[in-house]
Amino acid sequence: MNRLIAINHVAAQDRRTWAGGRLGMLLSAVLLLGACSALPDKPVRASLYDFGPGALAPLPATRQAPLAPIALADITTPGGVLDNQAVLYRLAYDDAQQLRPYSQARWTMPPAQLIRQRLRDTLGQSRAVLNAGEGPALNRSVNQGVLPRVLQLELDEFSHYFASPGSSVGLIRLRATLVETTPSGEKLLAQRSLTVQRPAPSADAPGGVRALTAATDAAIDELATWLQQTP
Repeated sequence: MNRLIAINHVAAQDRRTWAGGRLGMLLSAVLLLGACSALPDKPVRASLYDFGPGALAPLPATRQAPLAPIALADITTPGGVLDNQAVLYRLAYDDAQQLRPYSQARWTMPPAQLIRQRLRDTLGQSRAVLNAGEGPALNRSVNQGVLPRVLQLELDEFSHYFASPGSSVGLIRLRATLVETTPSGEKLLAQRSLTVQRPAPSADAPGGVRALTAATDAAIDELATWLQQTP
């Protein structure tokens, strides 16, 4: 009888040991899963945006009565706020003086460079476009008596502007200066300031990008018309 009791006692201890071991394994698995879920996710790569492909149809091989050549200077950004690739927004209803970047959205290049590229493509449909102050093409034009005008631009504002949480636009503000290149220097011909806005289809970075693209194209169309009308 005593031997039977002893055997039963050992068996009970074995069952408790096995159960405890299994419980410990389950607890270890739960802790491991919890630790894995607490690990940080892989960093999310910011979305990159530009103004799109532009004109898809090729330009005609010959163009009738092309406009006079123009030299395009680099676009300046006073203050340097727009010298990076951040997509910026401004909340007019909550500290309108503060520009804020979208955390997961970037331009492929600084806005001034994107605008200059778009402007060059548009003006190039009706005239030769040179780079101001660089390259042999400009020097040859001056030596041949062709003095191209120089278009200088300052980019003062380029943001997704929120008048309210539910109403926003893409806002661009430019100052254009047209000068004439002469052997003795530059002569001021005309100057104009442009403020253009286009509604954003959504209150987020993609909506702001679309609105800023539309506002840029509208501003460039105004510049092209102004250049043609300036004597």
